[in-house]
Amino acid sequence: MAPLIVLVVVTGLARLAGLAVAWFDSWPHAVAVGLAAMFLLTGSAHFTGPRRDRLVAMVPPGLPNAAGLVTLTGVLELAGAVGLLVPPTSRVAAACLAVLLVVMFPANVHAARAGTGVKTMPLPVRTLVQLVFLVAAAVVVIG
Repeated sequence: MAPLIVLVVVTGLARLAGLAVAWFDSWPHAVAVGLAAMFLLTGSAHFTGPRRDRLVAMVPPGLPNAAGLVTLTGVLELAGAVGLLVPPTSRVAAACLAVLLVVMFPANVHAARAGTGVKTMPLPVRTLVQLVFLVAAAVVVIG
């Protein structure tokens, strides 16, 4: 739930900043900042315990090197967060992060079915939250 709260709060604050800073006077720009904050939060979890161990446990068993995949996805999330904050790359970063969200979603399904990993919300709620993240990425892509 924390990533959703970060997305909403930071997007709102960025939009309010639009009263003083012209660049933030745009929903796509404000959402890009909110998504960047969210992915900085989630990406950092890929490298610190105990969250990292729970993320490794979420990787479906058929995939090789679960720890390596968690590291890779963490790096991609952090790189995407930076890309969201650079205007010439923000749309591409948002599109790539949307693909990453879709590719990683089976780990959430596996974790829900196996009762492992990060257990912050039931799978139907997690699916809805994931859709919110995808819509936010689409707002930035469409811009």
